[in-house]
Amino acid sequence: MSLRKTPRTASVPGTQMDWLQDTAAQGLSAQQTLQWLRLWTEQGLLRHIDSALAAQLLRLDAQAHPALLVAAALLAHMEGRGHTCLPVSDLCAPPAALWGSAGAALDGPHGVHALWAHLPATLADWQAALSGACVRPSDAPDRGQPLVLGGEAAAPLLYLRRYAGYEQRVAQGLLQRASDPLDVPEAQARLWLDRFFGQASSTAAEPDWQKLACAVALRSRLSVITGGPGTGKTYTAARLLALLLALHPGGSPLRVALAAPTGKAAARLKQSIDQALSGLVQQVPADSGLNLSELVARMGPARTLHALLGARPDARQFRHHAANLLDVDVLIVDEASMVHLEMMDALLQALPPSARLVLLGDKDQLASVEAGAVLGDLCRDAAAGRYSARTAQHVQALTGQALPAACLADPLGGEAAAPVLAQQTVMLRQSRRFQGAIGQLALAVNRGDVAGAHAALQASADGALQALQPATPQAVCALALGSTGLPSYADSLRLVQAGPAGPGGEAHADWVRAVLQSFEGFRILCAVHQGEWGTQGLNAAVQKALADQGLLRVAGEWFVGRPVMVTRNDPQLGVFNGDVGLVLPCPQGVLKAWFMDGEQLRSVRVSRLAHAETAFAMTVHKSQGSEFAHTVLVLPPGSAEVLTRELVYTGITRAREQFTLVEGQAGLFQAAMARPSVRASGLRGWWR
Repeated sequence: MSLRKTPRTASVPGTQMDWLQDTAAQGLSAQQTLQWLRLWTEQGLLRHIDSALAAQLLRLDAQAHPALLVAAALLAHMEGRGHTCLPVSDLCAPPAALWGSAGAALDGPHGVHALWAHLPATLADWQAALSGACVRPSDAPDRGQPLVLGGEAAAPLLYLRRYAGYEQRVAQGLLQRASDPLDVPEAQARLWLDRFFGQASSTAAEPDWQKLACAVALRSRLSVITGGPGTGKTYTAARLLALLLALHPGGSPLRVALAAPTGKAAARLKQSIDQALSGLVQQVPADSGLNLSELVARMGPARTLHALLGARPDARQFRHHAANLLDVDVLIVDEASMVHLEMMDALLQALPPSARLVLLGDKDQLASVEAGAVLGDLCRDAAAGRYSARTAQHVQALTGQALPAACLADPLGGEAAAPVLAQQTVMLRQSRRFQGAIGQLALAVNRGDVAGAHAALQASADGALQALQPATPQAVCALALGSTGLPSYADSLRLVQAGPAGPGGEAHADWVRAVLQSFEGFRILCAVHQGEWGTQGLNAAVQKALADQGLLRVAGEWFVGRPVMVTRNDPQLGVFNGDVGLVLPCPQGVLKAWFMDGEQLRSVRVSRLAHAETAFAMTVHKSQGSEFAHTVLVLPPGSAEVLTRELVYTGITRAREQFTLVEGQAGLFQAAMARPSVRASGLRGWWR
């Protein structure tokens, strides 16, 4: 685990050199340590908030150990990079192992190695230095210390207090839902499962994992269904809903809610669920009493998690919480890889204890920008299964299919060999959409198979894959202009210029839909924001290139054809962080930002849209939950350490028909594949 951040170059004032020399002669004081951390902040190695935490601890305790200040600053920095805790053992390792190349760049009298020479060398000494400001789970009473030491005795983990609380509540909430068994009417469940999925085949090489996922989900209030693109996660969830409705006792109707982290993902979830349920109607006998059409109508639209929980612009707390629960029996959350630890905590707190929670997502995609990787922790061993004999018996009884022997837990391994949460987690393994070149490339990247990935890129005979390396930002602009004949922004902008086919609101709505659908045919995905290869530089370059070709008329901040991404939740306007739309005129000529949820249009006057940015290019993180006919993934030169296997995999799997890889310099693609993302977390320790 490395901080992997390249520092800015900064001079060292003479007064700072004086105290560094005093440190070498007399040893390190807490005040000198704080000056050292502030120097690193000036050099860009730490954020201001990181060194500010250390300063706050020193204000609280003037006798604070220097090692405590260093650990606190690093912990805050790690939280900013997605980690929920800091393994204390990492502080004992050679500094370069923790700091990466940034540490090497700061070697010298004011560098990482120089500071580490004054810090504890052993795990026991680090724990002793931290103890004064840390509370341990066994401490009583809790004195309100700002930090928490958790984890196992041999592998302690340092937390910010609030993240320790999030993790404990999430772990306990998930375990409670998974551990509380539900009665399942086996004969009735098998009848409906066979009706929805067909009867088991004795000659099938692999079981029907979708059918198995529904069977597993029936016996608990928690279900986790993971799998790559095209494996049928929402298809399975729709059949699970139909199954739950079929088994639901009479009386009150089944209350179902659909949610996802972003507006685009929520819209896709609703559309997929509706289509799948509509297709099931023909498989349901008229006299069965199962009214799927009524279920579709009653569900209502899928919402973002912020909208579901009732985000408020004036407060951090949501409207729904432990004292004001959601009114729902079943909640399905798609794109769960994007749900960070704090959001998962809020969701579990607001969900009634009797409600079922179904999490859908691809465990191999990028985790949320915010701290935590809950789905990744839940699904770390999903491919192995680790199912107990009891789970195997349940699956056999409901589906007539046997779990593969390789997916069963070691019978001699005891309870730890078959973790509770593993019994409620199913990985879908067959992709029905990604069978071609794009799918082969994604699988190779996911395995870290460099040779296989390069072979897939070179063997694509149908034009589905292409690689530009080494390339320039101008090559990206050429792709946006459609110079290769593939889908591009030129396609949607020509529709913009053509205008509606006729007068009236209906013709205008059809035109807006056509433009937005065409816009979804192409997207540029970046790894970073800054620089000519980041979203900021490429948005400006692409906008200029399109204007130079006469496809755009740029006049001020707001202009027809400008793609915009919402950057802040605004429930009053009905827009949420990550929503992407296009600026187009309404029939009266007023400029609005138009968004599409399935076939439904919504719009906001641009004068009211205070928090939005141009979105010809967007980050890979922001693209999750979306899909584009032609996706361009840009790997920037000089930023190898921000590139990971998950980032590349996520970018590839946004492509539906064509994928273009753009490398700013040779070797970036290979370097990213060799660097799987690892986030420090103690979540798995609760159920391992």
